[in-house]
Amino acid sequence: VQLQASGGGLVRPGASLRLSCVAFGGTVDGYATGWFRKAPGKEREFVAAISWNGGSTYYADAVQGRFTISRNNAMNTAHLQMNTVRPEDAAVYYCATGAPSLGGLGPRGEALYHFWGQGTLVTVSS
Repeated sequence: VQLQASGGGLVRPGASLRLSCVAFGGTVDGYATGWFRKAPGKEREFVAAISWNGGSTYYADAVQGRFTISRNNAMNTAHLQMNTVRPEDAAVYYCATGAPSLGGLGPRGEALYHFWGQGTLVTVSS
């Protein structure tokens, strides 16, 4: 499975942005899908994840209430709707899949994900 992330760009603080992730060469049905991000000088961190059927979603505290993750298994796509974007949201965003759909806190660890996209850059500036 290959993943292609898109939708990044320059966004003003307080504005919205929608990231997309498309899977090629296989199905992502049956796997949890997640978004991670890496800001300059920081470790890559978990942002959000969604269970294989979309029934459960998980968010990092920093984005809870502002970001929404969704998926469409028929289209092999996942999205991250980013609202009320803040300067600290600036990063390269990566989509990933192949993780098991875990309960509790959900699949937050990078090691759980077998397939990764190339990343899409989000810049936040006025």
